[in-house]
Order: sequence, then structure tokens, then C-alpha cells
Amino acid sequence: MRTGEPLPSTGDVLALLGTGRWHWDTATGLVTVDGVAARLLGLPAEQATLTEAQVRSRLHPVDWNEITGVIRLAVAEGTLAEVRIRIMDDRGRVVRVVRSRSKPTFDPLRKAYLLTGTLQEVTDPTPGTPADRRTVTGDWRRSREAFLLDAGRALAEARSTQEVLRVVANLSMPGFSPDGLAVFGVAGDRLTIIGHHGQEPDADAEDAFSMPLDTAYPAAEVIRTGRAIYLSTPQQYQARYPLTWPLAERFGRHSWAFLPLIASGRTTGTWMAAFAHPVAFTPDERSVLTTVARMLAQALARAGTAETERALTDGLQRSMLPRIGPQRIPGMSLAARYIPTGGGLQVGGDWYDVIPLPHGRFALVVGDVQGHDVRAAGLMGQLRIALRAYASEGHRPDAVLSRASRFLYGINEADPYDPRFATCLYVEVDPAGGVLDFARAGHPEPAVRMPDTTVLTRQTAGGLPLGIDPDADYPTTRMALEPGETLLLCTDGLIETGGHDLDTGWQRLRRTLERHEGNLEELADALVQAVHGPSSHHTTGPLIDRREDDIALLLLSRRAEGRGAGAGTGLDAVRSSLRRTMLTVQQAEPERIAGARRQLRELLHDWGSADQVDSAVLLLSEVLTNVLVHTDAAALLEAEITDGPRGRRMRVQVTDAGADLPHLRTPGELASSGRGLLLIELLAHTWGVVPRGKGKSIWFELDESQTPPDDAGGAPSPRGPEDRAPREDRAPREDRERAEGRVTP
Repeated sequence: MRTGEPLPSTGDVLALLGTGRWHWDTATGLVTVDGVAARLLGLPAEQATLTEAQVRSRLHPVDWNEITGVIRLAVAEGTLAEVRIRIMDDRGRVVRVVRSRSKPTFDPLRKAYLLTGTLQEVTDPTPGTPADRRTVTGDWRRSREAFLLDAGRALAEARSTQEVLRVVANLSMPGFSPDGLAVFGVAGDRLTIIGHHGQEPDADAEDAFSMPLDTAYPAAEVIRTGRAIYLSTPQQYQARYPLTWPLAERFGRHSWAFLPLIASGRTTGTWMAAFAHPVAFTPDERSVLTTVARMLAQALARAGTAETERALTDGLQRSMLPRIGPQRIPGMSLAARYIPTGGGLQVGGDWYDVIPLPHGRFALVVGDVQGHDVRAAGLMGQLRIALRAYASEGHRPDAVLSRASRFLYGINEADPYDPRFATCLYVEVDPAGGVLDFARAGHPEPAVRMPDTTVLTRQTAGGLPLGIDPDADYPTTRMALEPGETLLLCTDGLIETGGHDLDTGWQRLRRTLERHEGNLEELADALVQAVHGPSSHHTTGPLIDRREDDIALLLLSRRAEGRGAGAGTGLDAVRSSLRRTMLTVQQAEPERIAGARRQLRELLHDWGSADQVDSAVLLLSEVLTNVLVHTDAAALLEAEITDGPRGRRMRVQVTDAGADLPHLRTPGELASSGRGLLLIELLAHTWGVVPRGKGKSIWFELDESQTPPDDAGGAPSPRGPEDRAPREDRAPREDRERAEGRVTP
């Protein structure tokens, strides 16, 4: 070109260099290319306006996806967008590789990207040589994709902040792994360090690191602006941040990348990756770092939320621990567990409590507020405090639950759009005599494990759940916890989890209670493990994810000190009680007769003769019914199994306040009554009636060793008068019974 001639146009120069021009507006979806760019795309060499679909059909699918990511990254960082693109022919074969460079901008009004750039063919070296770019590019992309998949999976599995930091520290990025990293956070208006790796030999250095956010420091600037900062050389770092350069100089690094940690559209911190070797931070490398930073920000946000929830859960659980120690319960042992459900805050409406009462007594409480959300947990806390206040005032169990029901009803009236009810079991315990007074509000029945591991579900009177009726009554039931027995109180989560109903759930718990040998703490763990697998005391150990409901349970055991088969003298030493139960049936509750029959069957669960069990249940039903029909008093059932030289013997005794003594009658065929004592005479091995002041006791006994003979058909038959020894042959037995305080009429 001669001196003074005008310069050629930019388009002519680019055409001479084999470089095409293009313009892309994502709002219209149109791409304008000149002749060179059209030729490089495999189209006729003339200017054209193409749709995005037409351009995309000429590019490798992986490269098209990479273009969109590089554009967003360049806009976020304010840098050029550079990417290598493979051009495909109509048969899907790669015909050439081109380099695209552009300066993208974003129009917030149109919500569109505007790009003007160049397109230039990349000369391929000889295949198989070290400079083969296609092979290098392919390997890089494959290794990058594999790395990002592994990093995403590892970060998604991290459950705490420290686990997230360990995962990031062990990441091996393809070709440019950092040897030092730090994660910075914000506390108020100051920059703090959350964690680091390879930056400071002193593990406590982050405790002393703090600087104002307006400091000329890369991590602080990233938080202020939300833009990444790349420093390829120490000279760039020193020139741009001379005041804080000494903080980085002593580590001897050559390149640094500071990337924003953005979660939910908010910059929460900065991730610094430091390199011991020079890094150019190409678009591919920046894309990898940006992707890791996004995954890191999400992982840290999840871990922070989980740690906050765990802290809240731990605090609520600690507030529910018993405040009474073993030294306050003479002669008794206590164990408790609370296992939260598997979702949300892992806190629901279940709770337990141990409340000290005057005169050495204490109360056990197990309850369940409807729901598993924050409101259920809040109501649980309020109800627990109210119950403690009412109990501490000295109210009896029925009054405590009545007041608690009125309290919860008032809360529901204040919030009628989300009313909640609660079930509760309240037990007042007198350790001196083992006397238990129960009041129950719609809660599962308690259970008792006897010294020989027999388990009985104790039938107790109950009322409506708390919060339904402000005037509800809660009758009390009194029973005694014998030495060696263990009382179980629990919420329905322990019973019904795993697809069980109340019946099958109790069967599962009964098997665990009967088979377990160990102390009370081990028994509590065994009950939880039967439902969920291993767990730690009172809380939050590693449970499997099949958690459908909260679990709260209390175990109370009365120690059997100084008792045993050899305790006592005389007949007490010959016959020791193996197991016993007591139950009261009031005139107004004949339905409890069915519960008494069930309780007697549970007591005789391992009896050798099924016919004797049926006979005992039939006789018990007759005696209890006679009390309710022929008297105006309540019936007290006492059933006991004893052991002696000839084997086990069951004794069933029903006591009432009626003055009339029963007597044998011979009813006619059409008579509707009068057969009760006749049945006892036929089926019991011995029986009797004992006057007791203003009342009487009717009792009968069956010996396990005296199995009824089979009839001609081979089936067992009840014992008739002909099978009995004559009355005079029973005199030695009557003498023994009189020695034991029993009188046979």
C-alpha cells in the first residue's frame, strides 16, 4: 500500500485474514453473519441473517451449550467471551474447528444479550502430534465434565460446613488444581474467614482474621461488587492491592482467583483459590471455577441451614431432659428417650417430663401434640410448662389434666384456624410404696414388664384428648409397681411406626421387652432400635430415614432389693409369687370386664394348658359379672401366679363390698342365673369365699400340673365332681390355706 492511500475498511482487513464477523440478538433470536463467517459455518459465502435454530444445526451440540455458559460468565465478569466451536456437516461429521471471540452485553429492559464478535478457523496440526488441539480439547472437556459431576455429587452429600470445606480442599481440578483455598464470610460489616486449607499453619488463625468490608482486599471487593477477580501474576496482585499484598506474599503463590458465593441471589461470601504455578485463567478455566463456586455456595447454604436446625433441635431436646436425678428416686431407676421424626426441624409435638412433687413423690408425663411442625413444637413447650406449674401446685393427676385441657382449649380459641389437641399420660409416683396414680387423656395405655419378663398392658381409665372440651373429666386409676417390675410409657410413634397398628405394634414391643436382658438404659435403646435402628441417648444419633413419627418414651423400674424365691420363712419360702396383677371394675364401667379377661390371658401367656386358661377367663367373667349385677359396689381383681414344689399355680380373687355371701344353687333348665358358683365348683381345683368385714372375696385356683383328662373323643373336658377328690381328702389343702390366711367354706 502506497503512502497517502486510504486505509482499507475493517471488513476488508478481516476478510484478508480469514476472519468473519457476526452479530447475535437473543431477543429476536436472529444471527447476522458476513460472507466469511457464513463460509466458516458451511453455508454459501454471502451475508445472511439466520435463526438460532439454523446456526445451532451447524454446531456441535456440546459446543452450543458451552457458548451459552461462556456468555453469561463473560457478562458477569465484564470480560471477553472466547470459545472453540466444532462445525458439523449435514452428515454430523466435524469439518473444521473455529474460534469465536465476542464482547457480550446484557439489556435489562429487553432481558436479552447482545453480541458482536469474530469467527476464525483454527488450523489443525497433524493428527497424533502433541499439538493436536482436537485431542487436547476433547480430553479437557471430558475430564472437566467428569470433574464437575464428581464435585457436585460430593458437595451435595456434605452435611456440615466442615465437610463442605474438606470436599473443596480435596477437589482435583483438571490441569490447574489449587494448592490453597479459603472461604470468606460476612459478619455485620466485617469480612471474616469461615475456613481454609493450605493457607495458614495455625489452625486457629481464622479466629483472628477480620477486616472491614470497605478494605482494598480482593475478597472484600468481590462481596461488595458480586464480580469475580482473577490475578494471574504476583505483579498484578501487588499493583492492584498494594496495601493487602503482604497478606498474600508470604505464602509464595503465583495466581489467585476470588469468586463470589451467591445463594438465593445474594452474595454471602468469597471463595479464594490460590495456585503455586502461573494460571492464565482462560475462559474454560474460569467456567470451571465459576461452576464450582456456585455449587460451593449452595452447599454452604444447605449446611448452614442444617446446622441451625440441629442447634434448635438440640436446644429443644435438652429442655426436655428430666430434671430429677437417680438420687431423688430411692429404690427406683429411670430412663428416657426422645427420637424426632425424619423431616423438617426434626422436632414435633412429642415430649416427656419428670416433675418433682412434695413429700418425696414425683410425676411422669408423656404427651403428644397433634402435628410435626413448628406450631406443634411451640404448643408442646407451652403445654409442658403448664403441666409442670399445675403439678407443682400440688394438684392430683385428674385436676392437672383438667386444667391443662382448659389451658389448651383457650389457646385454640385464640387461633380457631389451626386448632390442635394433645394426648397425655400423667402418672404420680410414690417411691416408698410403689403406688402409681394414672390419669390419661386419649393416650396409649401404659405397659408393665414383670420380673419374669411377662408384659401386661395396664388398663387405665381415661378421658378426651386435651384441648377438645374445657370441662372434660379425667378419672384416676391406682395400681402398684411391684419390686422388679418396669413401667413403660410411650407415644404412639413407638407403637405404630413401620405400618403397625396398636395391636401389632404392642406385639412388637412385647417381644422386645420379653427378650431383652440388661439394664434400663440398654432396654430403652433396644426399644428404639426395634423401630429405627441404632440411636444415641435422648437425641439425635444416626437413625435410618424410615422415621414416620416422633418417639418419646419413659421407663421406670422398681428395684427388687432383698426379694427373691428364698426370701421369708415358712410357706412364703415354699411358694413365691412369679407375677401378679390388680384391676378395679366400677359399677359404671362394665366394659372393663373385657379388659380384665384380656389382662388375665396376658398374665397366663405361657401357661401349659390352654383349656385351663379358657376356664380361668370364663370363671373370672362370671365372678366379675355377679359383682356388678348383684351388688352396688366395685370389684377388685387380683390375679397371681405362684411357684411351689409341685409346679405353678394360678389364683384369681375378686373382692367387693357386698354383704351377702354367695352359695351354691341348683338352677333349673330355664333359669337365667345361679350357675356361677356351679361353674367354679366344676372347673376350679379349689375355691372359696372369705368374709372381709363389710365385704367378701371370692377366689379360685388352678394347678398347672393337674391337667384335665381327655374324654373319649380325645379332647380335654372340664373337671366334674367325679374327677375331684372327696371333700375330706382336701382337708390338708384347707389346713395349708388357713395357715396362709385363707378360709375355704
